[in-house]
Amino acid sequence: MRMKAYLLIQKKIASGELSAGSLISELALSKELGSSRTPVREAAGQLLAEGLLELSPGGGIVVTQLTRQGIIDLYELREALEVFAVGRAARNNMRPADRERLESLIEETQILLKELKASGKQELSAEQMRRFSVSDLGFHALLIRMAANVRILKVVNDTRLMMRIFSIQRSGHKRDELERIYKQHRDILKAVVEQDAERAQKLLSEHIQASARERLEGFDHSERELSLASIEIANHLAF
Repeated sequence: MRMKAYLLIQKKIASGELSAGSLISELALSKELGSSRTPVREAAGQLLAEGLLELSPGGGIVVTQLTRQGIIDLYELREALEVFAVGRAARNNMRPADRERLESLIEETQILLKELKASGKQELSAEQMRRFSVSDLGFHALLIRMAANVRILKVVNDTRLMMRIFSIQRSGHKRDELERIYKQHRDILKAVVEQDAERAQKLLSEHIQASARERLEGFDHSERELSLASIEIANHLAF
């Protein structure tokens, strides 16, 4: 039951039902699970240790609010682990089934690009971003699985989940962003297929760093918007 509670909280965070700063209610979650509060408390304790939840000043447990430095830290961790994993994967012989799956995941980005061009819109819709996220996560996760290190996969998945707490608020990818990601994924796969470990690692490092810059730009934009909104409210109250 503890694992059910753990997965339920994770799911609510990943879907945006529990946003950053949201209070975790042991009572509500235990009622939803049809259990006592104990498994919820135990699951929350594990998520606290993993950094997905944090203690609030008032003493409650809330969904972690990522700071700018927190985002940097997560991307640095992700880069270190994934770059190591892709180098290891590139030194192994790729199974035809893995290559076929990676190709199909990359192709999903191309399909989204075509849909965006056909629609005439500037960025992906929420549903299209969901599809992109699934294929993007699948691409990176499969590369790590090919390195045959389940612990790295667990840590990277956890960091990506934490980053999604913030990314839920971001707008959809634009055409130039999708084109860049498509090309980078294509180049990374080519390097792995050719067993060029050094090039695969360099390309993946550049890819993750570009993603980090986008995420930080989004964070900075969000912070500026909040600051301007606060100033407007203060000015309104002053009059």
